[in-house]
Amino acid sequence: MQLEPPSASPHLRIRRDRGHTVLEFRGEIDLVAAEEIGPLLDDATAGPAPRIVIDLTRIEFFDCSGLRLLYRARGRVLDHDGHLHLVCAHPLTLRILRATGLSRLLPPATTLDAALERPGATSGTL
Repeated sequence: MQLEPPSASPHLRIRRDRGHTVLEFRGEIDLVAAEEIGPLLDDATAGPAPRIVIDLTRIEFFDCSGLRLLYRARGRVLDHDGHLHLVCAHPLTLRILRATGLSRLLPPATTLDAALERPGATSGTL
């Protein structure tokens, strides 16, 4: 595992693991955090065929701003023929993902290891 340079946001840690860029969201993911994370997410998903894992295991709060980040990441990764996986095991966050239909588009793995072992892009349809 290789660590990336420190990110410009306390709400996001970026690192490399098994050929994937892991975006670990941290703390409260609200409008302020989303504004900090957005440009970093765009950088991580900008290249050809990005392999991205978004890890939500260290979040404490997640609102519609976080959902927008997930939709944004999914769209950018699919536009660049990449792979995107999601890690989430928190019951309240899973409930939000299910209620919005996002869990069908990005079926969450319960652990980082499980997400890194998944083949292909996660790109379900509504």
